[in-house]
Amino acid sequence: MLASKTLIGTLSVAAAFLALTAPARADGEVNIYSYRQPDLIKPLLDAFTKETGITANVLFLDKGLVERIQAEGANSPADVILTVDISRLTEASDAGVTQPLINETINKDIPAHFRDPDGNWFGLTTRGRVIYASKERVPQNDITYEELADPKWKGKFCTRDGQHSYNVGLFASMIAHHGEAETEKWLTGLRDNLSKKPDGGDRDQAKAIFAGECDIALGNSYYVGLMLTNEKEPEQKEWASAIKVLFPNAKDRGTHVNISGMALAKNAPNKDNAIKLMEFLSAGEAQKIYAEQVFEYPVLPGAEPSDVVKSFGTIKPDTLPLAEIAANRKKASELVDKVGYNDGPQD
Repeated sequence: MLASKTLIGTLSVAAAFLALTAPARADGEVNIYSYRQPDLIKPLLDAFTKETGITANVLFLDKGLVERIQAEGANSPADVILTVDISRLTEASDAGVTQPLINETINKDIPAHFRDPDGNWFGLTTRGRVIYASKERVPQNDITYEELADPKWKGKFCTRDGQHSYNVGLFASMIAHHGEAETEKWLTGLRDNLSKKPDGGDRDQAKAIFAGECDIALGNSYYVGLMLTNEKEPEQKEWASAIKVLFPNAKDRGTHVNISGMALAKNAPNKDNAIKLMEFLSAGEAQKIYAEQVFEYPVLPGAEPSDVVKSFGTIKPDTLPLAEIAANRKKASELVDKVGYNDGPQD
């Protein structure tokens, strides 16, 4: 049996992955290719191994995961793919590196709108694409995505790159709800309300609000939890303390959510163990651990988020199927370029 290990690397560090390129023993191992940081999923895998005795080997790749599996072909040792964002899950499916799984246990745990209708991917946790708002300068506690284009926010709005998958997912959901033409008008309004050219990550938007560079921003909900508990960089606690989380469209369709998720690799050499892991990840214990570890929302109905996440308020998720959002991502990306979103305000 392979020794238990967490392997961190990229495609350039091929030597670090020699242990996984050898044939895995089908009775006691499962090999995971992950876009998620190893320290975020380690508690989950430790619990899985404790319950089943199956050793979980992890290869972390910050990019090139799909290309790696394609290059390995039929001899790929990958059993399970763990990733974030619907775009990366559909990318893996479209590239042909996953296989469909119709599993009664998993389908019972994961609501239909958080999984591929054909079983090529499954959501594990969700994160809201929320509004970070200045506690000092924004008195309102309700907002909609549509309102972000209101001229009252001119020079007060900031975001990361419009082509980032987190933003493209939101823009794709707007196309699904309002159509392409209306979404183009809306994106133009967003662009004109920007205080500066889009840059940085979601945490940088909180920092910009703290610094007075803007009053509101788009950001993922889980970053607030990560900032509030960041002991290594305590300045991030100040950024998070300067903002409040607003859940857009709470009074109508709900807040856009994206997912972290899993897929069964096309040529999984340890398929039975892979399915056991996927069943474990969709069930109660793992859902609780995952939610506590990454400050996201469990997809299992009735499972509770962490106390930190509860402190943000109650989220009402948009139930638009993620598969429909994924189908609009290309159009959304094209609109970002068409309106010159990343160029910033036009006047």
